[in-house]
Amino acid sequence: MPNMVKSFKDLTPELQAFAGGKGGSLARMYQDGYPVPDGFVVLPSAFQEQKLNDEAWNEIRVYLNTIRKNHEGALFAVRSSALSEDSAQASFAGEFETVLNVKTDKEIWEAIYTVFRSRESERVKAYSTIQGMEQSHQIAVVIMLMVQSEISGVLFTADPITGSHTSMAGNFVYGLGEQLVSGEANAYPFKLMRPKGKYEGPNDFMKYASELYKHAAKLVKELGCQQDIEWAVARGKVYILQARPITTLNTGNLDTYELNDTLDGDFLWTNTNVGEAMADVFTPLSWSVIRALDEEQMVVPGYYLFSGNICGRMYSNVNLALSIYPAFGKDYKSVLKKMNDIFGQMPEGMNIPIYPYSGLGLIKAMIPGIMNTLKKSKEVAKAMPNYLKDTPNWCRTIKERIERIETSKELLSLWKEELWPYNCKALWVGRFAPRKKLMGLFKLNEELPKLLGKEDANTLLSNLRGSSELESLGPVVGISKIIKGELSREEYLMKYGHRGPHEFEISIPDPSEDKAWLEKQIEEFKKSNVDAEGLLKKQHTQYEKTLKKLEEYFPGKAKKISKQIADASEGSYLREAARSEWTRVFRVNRAFALKAGNLTGIGEDVFFLYLDEVLNLLSGDKSALKHIPARRKTYEKYKALPPLPSIIRGRFDPFKWSEDPKRRVDYYDPDLKIVNVPDSETLKGFAGAAGRVEGVVRVLTNPEEGENLKSGEILVASTTNVGWTPLFPKAAAIITDIGAPLSHAAIVARELGIPAVVGCGNATTRLKTGDRVLVKGGQGVVHILV
Repeated sequence: MPNMVKSFKDLTPELQAFAGGKGGSLARMYQDGYPVPDGFVVLPSAFQEQKLNDEAWNEIRVYLNTIRKNHEGALFAVRSSALSEDSAQASFAGEFETVLNVKTDKEIWEAIYTVFRSRESERVKAYSTIQGMEQSHQIAVVIMLMVQSEISGVLFTADPITGSHTSMAGNFVYGLGEQLVSGEANAYPFKLMRPKGKYEGPNDFMKYASELYKHAAKLVKELGCQQDIEWAVARGKVYILQARPITTLNTGNLDTYELNDTLDGDFLWTNTNVGEAMADVFTPLSWSVIRALDEEQMVVPGYYLFSGNICGRMYSNVNLALSIYPAFGKDYKSVLKKMNDIFGQMPEGMNIPIYPYSGLGLIKAMIPGIMNTLKKSKEVAKAMPNYLKDTPNWCRTIKERIERIETSKELLSLWKEELWPYNCKALWVGRFAPRKKLMGLFKLNEELPKLLGKEDANTLLSNLRGSSELESLGPVVGISKIIKGELSREEYLMKYGHRGPHEFEISIPDPSEDKAWLEKQIEEFKKSNVDAEGLLKKQHTQYEKTLKKLEEYFPGKAKKISKQIADASEGSYLREAARSEWTRVFRVNRAFALKAGNLTGIGEDVFFLYLDEVLNLLSGDKSALKHIPARRKTYEKYKALPPLPSIIRGRFDPFKWSEDPKRRVDYYDPDLKIVNVPDSETLKGFAGAAGRVEGVVRVLTNPEEGENLKSGEILVASTTNVGWTPLFPKAAAIITDIGAPLSHAAIVARELGIPAVVGCGNATTRLKTGDRVLVKGGQGVVHILV
């Protein structure tokens, strides 16, 4: 029988899947030039009816004798390599048998059976049950040359408890590594400090440290995750005996859609910006499309600006971006100050973990991404006008073509040749909407309050629409126009039908598909006697008064500030327009997904496949369908969680956190002392929109509950996006948990002249419907009165 025994050198990638975690890993490292001792793998096919095949045994003897010829007096290690062993999900460390220092063929024969039979042991079954895995394991057997170690040890390339990547931590013993595992000998700890591998530990190992660091760093980069490495030193040479993922840093299981990127390390995450636009728990398909788009625009390899997934929710990694500056000897604090306008203020006393990048390594890694970014930015500047004009018609045409498609092959071709490239184009345009003009907005937001005070500064920034209409205001103003007979329902849906509260979750219909949504909004507007255009005009009048005040008090600065405001207005308009058209393109992915589900007969189960699996399914590969039930279950479990903290530092278990009655919803940091002030009568956030209002609170969990909001009540929500906009004119004021001065709720409320305090962190837990509060929008303060 073929493919029963293969050397590390000859084990092909196709066969590595059958060699188990250990065997496959050793073969890959051996072939890639790592210092792995000579050896081979007895594959599961070598055993029939619990017995080793005679032909396989003859092959084993040939391999043994070849190694003996090159290594006089050779001893061997016979080790398990179950197909489930040393995976990211479970290590099975020490659960299967290992037999060391065997020499004769008879001893090796007996050792092979000892290892093979250990798959049925009680401890393996118990460990399998704990891990939620099947108790029956296919097993390969690794036979490799024993290294007569002078020093043996283990190395974790990241802290397995905290997840910190600052250093690699290890320990060693003199002699064989089994003494380390068994605790029979004293272990000596050491550290290899990133980014250069500086050694801290006993002198005896110092001369080998740089070589071990070089191998470890390379393994992390090539394998894409932090490693638990067994190593040895013999005759002055470092050997790698095993490398497996650190299971405690496993971020999840793609098969079941159990994902939590906080588990990978000590990072700082926030959803203040992305969580506002992408507030839903993502289905696997929506998530994978976003992830693929992030990879398209990635500048620093391995770093995804938007696509951190914490239990199906979108988060941004802040500290990896900030860590770039210290790598080049720069202070990140000035950058953080500007980021606060987008990501919100970090809690006082929170330590921002700095990732130990190598400056030189960053330059080498980033150059291709930077060159691509510069190229794309030039293309975007040139393409912007036509893109904004042509995209609505392009989307409409593609949707019509998708409807007419009759074969999977045709749909697959459309995706690869037209839809995916346009997705990428839309992303780049959205990313490079006139940044230079928008940077002036950050400057104004910082300088105007010093000059005029918060209230007047806020008013001057309430006219970002200028002479145009901000796209985020379009849905609410459009409803007013329908009521006045200035816009038809068909025109409204054509222009704004892609906008809604669930824009980036493609399993959920948008208003263009759900005609009842628009009728409900019109009915609510009429019932509440809302006049959105009237609010805009009123706020514009206030803006003009404040502008005159600026000209009167600061004539020398007024002209320059007016120019900055005009630039910010133009930049805001183009940014919102580009963002709206990106959303329109993204919604076409729903039409593609529904057609894929229809053509393959799986219907809306398609949303529980990842993008690559959908494309494979259209090519006839149905292997991923078996995972759909588990992913549905995980998705529902994630949806049942309460809103997660807007800032998360370190490793975070949302299920454990949700059980804590004293939990904070504004931030989570295990190292920061939590100060709960239940009797405090004040909530503090950001000044979103100026104005002072006293009124009764209405807490809503989603915009679909909008009919419960009575005209003149104060809207309290965890976060808001464009789908909440139609509710704004009914509200006397707006309070949110998540938000920053330049976030959606702040900008739209400011334009409408509705007082707003955003980014309070815990407003939805501190306030309940019926509470009476005083909102001071210009100061970013809410006083609880009753």
